[in-house]
Amino acid sequence: MEHVEKVMHGDQPLAYIIRAGLVPSQTTFLTPPEFKQQVGFVVYPAGGEIARHVHIPLHRQLIGTSEVLVLRNGRCLMDIYSDDRELVATRELQAGDIMLMVGGGHGFRMLEDTVFLEIKQGPYTGLEEKERF
Repeated sequence: MEHVEKVMHGDQPLAYIIRAGLVPSQTTFLTPPEFKQQVGFVVYPAGGEIARHVHIPLHRQLIGTSEVLVLRNGRCLMDIYSDDRELVATRELQAGDIMLMVGGGHGFRMLEDTVFLEIKQGPYTGLEEKERF
């Protein structure tokens, strides 16, 4: 898919960038099932339904935090780093782009006033979750 870029460091995935132009015609998940955060598009026709349901409580044990950011408005540069804090890639992001960060580190430089929608697993324990460099 040309609208999805996997930023890698060797064989380690660091980030998935999903461009705003991707609108699949069928349900498409972009992440492998072993990722701790799943990102995909679920497609239904007009008149389709999602049956009423609840999610069964499952105990999951996760190490680390993955994030999904949806750039709602603006434009920025995203710097993507390896676990060793080495700059691996810089990508420009625009409104509608989605970023899934799965490894390494990242930083952002705003080119315009920017609004992100951030999605990550909780519970949130405060800024001590982050190590700035």
